Amino acid sequence: MASSNFVDYVKINCRSGNGGAGSAHFFRSRRQPRGGPDGGDGGRGGHIILRGNKQLWTLLHLKYTKHVKAEHGGSGGGSLKTGANGKDVILDVPLGTVAKNAETGEVLFEITADGEEHILLKGGRGGLGNDHFKSPTNRTPKFAQPGEEGLEEWFILELKILADVGLVGFPNAGKSTLLSVISAAKPEIADYPFTTLTPNLGIVRYRDDKSFVMADIPGIIEGAHKGKGLGLRFLRHIERNSILLFMVPADSDDIKKEFDILLKELMQFNPELLDKSKILAITKSDLLDEELMTEIKNDLPEIPSVFISSVANTGLMELKDLIWNELNA
Repeated sequence: MASSNFVDYVKINCRSGNGGAGSAHFFRSRRQPRGGPDGGDGGRGGHIILRGNKQLWTLLHLKYTKHVKAEHGGSGGGSLKTGANGKDVILDVPLGTVAKNAETGEVLFEITADGEEHILLKGGRGGLGNDHFKSPTNRTPKFAQPGEEGLEEWFILELKILADVGLVGFPNAGKSTLLSVISAAKPEIADYPFTTLTPNLGIVRYRDDKSFVMADIPGIIEGAHKGKGLGLRFLRHIERNSILLFMVPADSDDIKKEFDILLKELMQFNPELLDKSKILAITKSDLLDEELMTEIKNDLPEIPSVFISSVANTGLMELKDLIWNELNA
């Protein structure tokens, strides 16, 4: 995913179609010049609909679509003919898209399955024809209902990446390098902070043709929950991951302290994130000898942990085993 092509937030104005007017028509024929009411109903206005599409990974295609307008319903006709419904507008979105009311911030729904559809904005109802209003006291009603007006609102669409494993760590913790080694993903890698400016997804092959999806989330810094660094822009992607893989480099001054800071940032962003399964990977472990490794092990948090080196290709299968066991626990 090129950084310029990854869009995970759009704001769009939607207007659904007006309902068609009902008809105030009366039946006429050579044999029956003064027949009764036979006006048909108006058609429904078009809806604005969101549909999940597993082929999409970004909201880029909606970035410049600021206004979305559905068709109006057709008017009713004589002989009880119902007007045509206005054509719906269907917007395909990636799985993991959340729709919010732009004014209130209320979450309306989430799209998590391919082909899943939700009406974002309903079209106006069609008006009733005069046939509905005949009665013993009024056998020739000369009126019909107008169509209901459509709605107009602003919505926010946010994408939260769907992945089995989310990589959590400070910049330069080795997240992109790990993803490039154990999957076919090719994230940008360099020795400076915030190399990763967009989430990257990779499919990790496991034993017996099994696989799972791993997401490299841009690096967190202390204060990210307040918007520092890349902050709130990418913390929301972590909400979707089944497992959080914390990554702390072996050359860190204090591995446990760094882990605690990461944990605190997640907790202050969303306390529910702490309920997810957690694994700790000590990266760049090729820098350690056995003595140092034993010393570090005695001071690690009480969660499943593993020493890995993406460069030396050590500990990676053990890491995959840990992840797979947690996914299927």
